[in-house]
Amino acid sequence: MDPRLTAQGAEALVPLVYDQLRSLAARYVSGSGSATLQPTALVHEAWIRLERQGGFEGREHFAAVAAKAMRQILVDRARARGRDKRGNDPVRTTLSGLADSVPDLDVVDLARALDELEAIDPRGVRIVELRWFGGLTADETAAHLGVSTRTVQASWRMSRAWLLNRLKHTA
Repeated sequence: MDPRLTAQGAEALVPLVYDQLRSLAARYVSGSGSATLQPTALVHEAWIRLERQGGFEGREHFAAVAAKAMRQILVDRARARGRDKRGNDPVRTTLSGLADSVPDLDVVDLARALDELEAIDPRGVRIVELRWFGGLTADETAAHLGVSTRTVQASWRMSRAWLLNRLKHTA
């Protein structure tokens, strides 16, 4: 039997992860300065994208993909808003959990930095997605990726340091 969740199985999983997704969405929306997008709307828009994808490998995978979808929705909205306002009012976010001393950042700058890091360290970006965007612990991330917790912790430290350094040059 295929262990991947179908769209119907993922639908049954939503009540189990909804509070976590809504909490993540609230953090993204409050940090992004997006007054026009409510956390519930962000979760629902992400769900529409998730329904099309299907085939999840369990709760952690579902939460990670949902978090990535929410992040992409915010980036897409920020880019559209930037085009509409010609860059005069960028959408900002914070990096709580990554560092306390980093100022608010443009969501598009964060997306670019993650894309650059992915070219150098794909696993590092995956760990950032799972830990910060997906809300998983180091142990959950390690289990999901099939690596040790120490590997996750080391990569998490390196990825955060790289992102902070990169983003300081764009702030």
